[in-house]
Amino acid sequence: MSKTVLVTGGAGFIGSNFIKYLLGQLNEVKIINLDCLTYAGNLENLQDVAHDSNYRFVKGDIKNQQLVDELIGQGVDCVVNFAAESHVDRSILGPEEFVQTNIVGTFNLLEACRKHWQGQEGKVFHHVSTDEVYGSLGDSGLFTEETSYDPSSPYSASKAASDHLVRAYHRTYGLPVKITNCSNNYGLYQFPEKLIPIIIMKALAGEPLPIYGKGENVRDWLYVEDHCEAIWTVIEKGEVGKTYNVGGNNEWKNIDIVNKICEVLAEETGKEVRNFTDLITFVKDRPGHDLRYAIDSSKIQRDLGWKPKETFESGLRKTVRWYLANQEWVENIKSGEYQNWLDKNYSER
Repeated sequence: MSKTVLVTGGAGFIGSNFIKYLLGQLNEVKIINLDCLTYAGNLENLQDVAHDSNYRFVKGDIKNQQLVDELIGQGVDCVVNFAAESHVDRSILGPEEFVQTNIVGTFNLLEACRKHWQGQEGKVFHHVSTDEVYGSLGDSGLFTEETSYDPSSPYSASKAASDHLVRAYHRTYGLPVKITNCSNNYGLYQFPEKLIPIIIMKALAGEPLPIYGKGENVRDWLYVEDHCEAIWTVIEKGEVGKTYNVGGNNEWKNIDIVNKICEVLAEETGKEVRNFTDLITFVKDRPGHDLRYAIDSSKIQRDLGWKPKETFESGLRKTVRWYLANQEWVENIKSGEYQNWLDKNYSER
């Protein structure tokens, strides 16, 4: 039986990888991709599936309640909500859009599902969230599904609020929801406001490699294709109303990440590693910069049988090779609003 899946934010980094994962795994699936194509939404990410008969793109915003209601009323069986303003720095510079998209937009989706799914079986609202809602860890310990929320930035606070809304709609209205909170993603098609693609692209261009503070902040890194598989595993096998943490079991300090990227770039390009490491530049730290995130993903591994396939080393090498092989995509990204964002965030640091 064919399933219709509405993917919000499907032209972004994780959403586009998820759509291609789904179309590659399932014949009996129809995908509606709803994306308003902000600076981070890029239809080039999906050009290889654009003409697939099971795929349809709709340009629109989850803040548009009428459009959301109309689409979910077209027989949608599953909503996978990737749509979000998702960068901490930008939330510090302008928090309003984060509140509108991440909270109000999620509310619109929940309301439409509540309206159209009443009395129907087999529906799932899957909300994709982040480990940043938990706040900051010390030198030890891991975030579990029971960790109290303690967001530090407007971004993480807006995602925390949307998580609470999703849970409330399950508890109050019985809406069939599932939530995943993931660690830092990396991989193919990632927009260059995030650490790994920024460093790769700037290193290749011979530009300074900006690192906040002393580079001692620690993150757990998850290869995007592993994340996509985890999301679908939860949708298919996870318990309704439950949260599953998804991590890569790869904790790295930012400075060590940058040095590792330089090492892999040197190997892949045949250059001396110092050609890249000499570009490392430390910039003023951002406000509310959490020291360490680390995910305990034992629940999803134990209960649902998922675990990451990629090590950080194997995933990073795949990522570097992809950026090297897709310089046209890189050049297209470098133009326009991205460059304005990068200049605004780093030119005065």
